[in-house]
Amino acid sequence: MSIIFSKKRFFRKAVGALFCLASGSLMTSAIGQTVYGFGTPVSEEELSHFVSPLPDGRGLPVGSGTALEGGKVYQQNCLACHGVNLEGGIGDALIGGRDTLTNSDPEKPPLKTVESYWPYATTLFDYVYRSMPFTEPGSLSYDDVYAVSAYILYKGDIIDEDEVISDENLATIEMPNRDGFIRIEK
Repeated sequence: MSIIFSKKRFFRKAVGALFCLASGSLMTSAIGQTVYGFGTPVSEEELSHFVSPLPDGRGLPVGSGTALEGGKVYQQNCLACHGVNLEGGIGDALIGGRDTLTNSDPEKPPLKTVESYWPYATTLFDYVYRSMPFTEPGSLSYDDVYAVSAYILYKGDIIDEDEVISDENLATIEMPNRDGFIRIEK
């Protein structure tokens, strides 16, 4: 019995010691921030690649592109997943589906695309920049992202083919479903 008791007691002390060691790396700094004791500080260079544009365009990086330029970017980076006509395949359809979100006909289910669902063009830029192409997210330049966004918007009949989109005008583009969402004020 005493051997079992000793093992249990040893086990409890060992678990307690491990807990103390683990929690020892969690401290509070002098200014009240939690310091976890692992990881590395983020450099200004690393932060410069972080983009988080708002619907009104704040946070968009400097750059521009046209649908013509974007067609080339799309061919090289997007076509394999999203199809020749942006109809989808391995990846989602990017255009089409306008006015299908309120459709109750089971033969024509809602199709959520950039054209039919997304309320802001800045969301398109943000999504493409952060997560595309699927095999190499974040590899496109800002100009490439503006260009492929212009291409998608052009193919969705949202902008003209020769329209230049940039950090200065992307937020002004009226998306077809901009008013399809309900804003809840707190």
